[in-house]
Amino acid sequence: MTATLAKSRFSPLLLGAALLGLAFQVSAQTQVDDAWVRATVAGQQATGAFMTLTASTDSKLIEVQSPAAKLVQVHQMSMHDDVMKMNEVKSVDLPAGKAVSLDPHGYHVMLMDLVAQVKEGDKVPLTLIIENAKGEKESVQVEAPVRALTEADHKM
Repeated sequence: MTATLAKSRFSPLLLGAALLGLAFQVSAQTQVDDAWVRATVAGQQATGAFMTLTASTDSKLIEVQSPAAKLVQVHQMSMHDDVMKMNEVKSVDLPAGKAVSLDPHGYHVMLMDLVAQVKEGDKVPLTLIIENAKGEKESVQVEAPVRALTEADHKM
């Protein structure tokens, strides 16, 4: 009877622990690859952060935060009447299973009013806020290495 009593007490605990483990697996829905930040020169007040995002469900990038800058925005480069323009966007769609590139020629993260020079070899902490189609938000922490100003736009 003691074994039955112990089993009945611990089964809900084991079930709860297993479900909690599954919940943590489900919450990690967005993968970040090849994140990097372009280095700055002394006195430069802005730079860009770039990466590839792949969400497991239809989602969108709605915000980026970083202690390296007083203002962080998601921007998009576009061509209008042979003039390159850069505008802030409120979100970037992340279709399920499709890699979305944030690069210098399209969507990218702007780090503005930098608190210090960003030097090659540094790492810049970024927090990406992703919202899925159900309205659930996920925070993804990224440590983006800083690459040289002359670094090509492709992966190292």
